[in-house]
Amino acid sequence: MVQTVAWIVSLFFMLMVVAVFSFVAWKSKEKREYEPIKKKWYKARTFYGITLVSLMLIITIYTLRELPYNQPVYGAGNDPTIVDVEALQFGWNMSQTKFLVGEPVEFHVTSKDVNHGFGIYDEEMNMIAQTQAMPDYTNKVYITFDEPGTYEILCLEYCGTAHHLMKTKIEVK
Repeated sequence: MVQTVAWIVSLFFMLMVVAVFSFVAWKSKEKREYEPIKKKWYKARTFYGITLVSLMLIITIYTLRELPYNQPVYGAGNDPTIVDVEALQFGWNMSQTKFLVGEPVEFHVTSKDVNHGFGIYDEEMNMIAQTQAMPDYTNKVYITFDEPGTYEILCLEYCGTAHHLMKTKIEVK
């Protein structure tokens, strides 16, 4: 829904820009005195500028508040399983690694040492969720696994010489 609104608004403003350029190109063929035009449009441009900036600000606020980032994928009354995840060179400490299909899971991801990337991959190595693991900060990832299988957690941020070994598996039944 939000993407559709953003697309329509973007298309509308692109068409407005094309219309203004077309109008200016069409009107530029006429020969007229410049001073009356300049006087008229210097007054009008302030109004149009303020109106355009205000509209864009309102539209930006409206569309950004609806972004899906950091919103749970489970409904109200369906409490998630909280999984504490701590990244450290070169592994993952997780409070739980076995889940059920349809079970809402909330990963609380932090780091003990340096920045790490927390990426969850399905069996075909398609990334299904990710966030940063940072020292002294906890990011949350909300996910409900739809299919059983073995999912892999990989580090997405180069964190040292054994970065490529920083992986673990979780089971969904």
